[in-house]
Amino acid sequence: MLTVIPSVLPREEALALREHLLAAEWVDGNVTSGGGAALAKRNRQLPEDGEAAAHGRSVVSRALGANAQFLSAALPRRIFPPLFNRYGEAERFGTHVDNAIRVDSASGERIRTDLSATLFLSDPDDYDGGELVIEDEYGGREHKLAAGSMLLYPSSSLHRVTEVTRGERVSCFLWLESMVRDDGERTLLYDLDQSVQRLGSERGFDDSEVLRLTQLYHNLMRRWADA
Repeated sequence: MLTVIPSVLPREEALALREHLLAAEWVDGNVTSGGGAALAKRNRQLPEDGEAAAHGRSVVSRALGANAQFLSAALPRRIFPPLFNRYGEAERFGTHVDNAIRVDSASGERIRTDLSATLFLSDPDDYDGGELVIEDEYGGREHKLAAGSMLLYPSSSLHRVTEVTRGERVSCFLWLESMVRDDGERTLLYDLDQSVQRLGSERGFDDSEVLRLTQLYHNLMRRWADA
């Protein structure tokens, strides 16, 4: 399931974070690449142990924890600490799949990557190219979101970032392990939860049909979740 989550950060806060990050020192983006991905990757990344990265992680983590749509769509069990990258002119990331397991260098914790996410920190008009392309049964779909918006997608997907031809693309990226491993089951739960929220807003959450759907949602969670 591809999910666009608008305004994870307010636009002005996203752009302010971008400027804060750009003032730091950056390194070759291959510091987090697997062997295959490194052959296709040309970008830069913020060192994980610096002040700027720590500040960015704090801002993004706080925003994710407060975003109901993100929590509903991802059902996160563990979130890999957010990372930050930038693409200037002639930089790109060729078609690849994310590693199935990531190890947090600070804690040593292993995280299964069920979902990947990109939080855009540059406005689309700030750069040409740099589209995030996710491949599915319909072909490659291009995504270039407003600053502060996020794209959430299965880590099993083949995806790429097209070459930037003008300006600079700055973003936050992360992986997470969901309480519900199966993408199909997770999609059904997300759709059901969104319906419950809409119907509850219209009828009240004590309405008998809303309660019935809420019961169904939680019973499916009990069946499918690995908490």
